[in-house]
Amino acid sequence: MKLRLLILMLPIIFFSSFKKEEKKITYKTQIQSEIDRDSIIAFAKKYLGTPYVYASNNPEKGFDCSGFVNYVFKNYGVTLPRSSGEYKNIGKKLNPEEFKVGDILVFYGYKNNTVIGHLGIICEANGMQSKFIHASSGKAQCVTITALDTEHYTKRFYKCIDVLSE
Repeated sequence: MKLRLLILMLPIIFFSSFKKEEKKITYKTQIQSEIDRDSIIAFAKKYLGTPYVYASNNPEKGFDCSGFVNYVFKNYGVTLPRSSGEYKNIGKKLNPEEFKVGDILVFYGYKNNTVIGHLGIICEANGMQSKFIHASSGKAQCVTITALDTEHYTKRFYKCIDVLSE
C-alpha cells in the first residue's frame, strides 16, 4: 500500500492584542489641471535654431512643423497628432481675442488652401498680431519665431486651437 503525502500551504495568522495600523496603498496619478503655458514656450525656445528636417521629431536631428509641436507638447503629457493634416478637425476654433500663449496655430499649405500644411505654437499672444514658434521649411530652415501678421501666414491662416484647456 502506497501512502500519498499531501502538503497544503496555508497562511499563518497571528493574533495580537496590539492595534495594528492599516496600510493604505495609494497610486500617484499625475494630473495637472492646467499646464503652465509659459513653461511650454520656455521649453520650445530651447530648440530655436534646430534644423528643419522633414518627417522628424528628433531634437538631435531636427524637426518638421508637426514633429516640433508634437515633441513640445509630449514633454507635458499632451498627446497630439504627428501629422499637420490631422489638426484640421481637432480642437475648438478660437477667436483672435481669445488667443493665448501655448495655443496652436494651424495653417493651410502654401500651395493648396484646402490642405493643412503647417503648425506653430503661439509664444506672444496678441490676436492676429501674435508671434509663434515653429519649425520652418522656408527661408529660416530651422525652429524660429515669426509674426502671424506677415502676409505669408495671414493668407494661409486656418484656425487657432487650445489643446490645454480641454
